[in-house]
Amino acid sequence: MTCLVLLELQIDPAQRDTAPSIIDETLVATRNWPGNEGIEVRVDDDDPNHVMIVEQWARTEDHAAYAQWRTTPEGASRLREIVAAPPVKTVWSSTLPLRD
Repeated sequence: MTCLVLLELQIDPAQRDTAPSIIDETLVATRNWPGNEGIEVRVDDDDPNHVMIVEQWARTEDHAAYAQWRTTPEGASRLREIVAAPPVKTVWSSTLPLRD
């Protein structure tokens, strides 16, 4: 089943200038991971330090394998260097059927 992953970041204001390059560096591996169907980064209109990374995955298993890899030394990212608080991740894979 496909899934949508939202990763919410609160950027440390002192790291605002370096944040874009570190986020981009991190997301190269995400974009190239098998099963990733797309990714974008949105910035809160009211708070430029509040960022939402939106990931689309072909299968929940693809994202689970990617998330597991991120816990290894090889998969570690530099995001912790730029955030003011721990990131918040939510995974959305269930849907409600809607009538036409």
